[in-house]
Amino acid sequence: MTEAEARERAAAMLAEAGIALTPPERAQIEVADFGLGRLDEVGLQIVVYVNTDRVCAKELVLFPRQRCPEHRHPPVEGEPGKEETFRCRRGSVVLHVDGHPEVVLGPGDQFTIPPDTLHWFQAGDDGAIVSEFSTRSRDEADIFTDPAIRR
Repeated sequence: MTEAEARERAAAMLAEAGIALTPPERAQIEVADFGLGRLDEVGLQIVVYVNTDRVCAKELVLFPRQRCPEHRHPPVEGEPGKEETFRCRRGSVVLHVDGHPEVVLGPGDQFTIPPDTLHWFQAGDDGAIVSEFSTRSRDEADIFTDPAIRR
């Protein structure tokens, strides 16, 4: 699947869920394959609504069984690292968070991941849309367990 195809597929999933995007938001859907080239298996589609020095809000779109690989958000410039709350809007997502039992989120469920905590997540068979509310996002500082991953 090409980036353009993934962007269109993500936009269609968001529209089906009743989540309206502006034309610029739709055009700027980020397609992250983490440098692995296996987007159907490992990847994520992201709409960033806001990312300031204090807060961040995003929609994460995962295709069926697609997963975001294990990573953490470390301290940066004296800040403790990103704290993020995931709220499932559609489908289901399984969170694997260090120090917690497996967490399964369905529509309306949410979970907060503490800063600098190893985690990964995977969509269920129907894919998932997850709203992320967090402190400032610095994707370039994320540390992935797999050294082959490039952000």
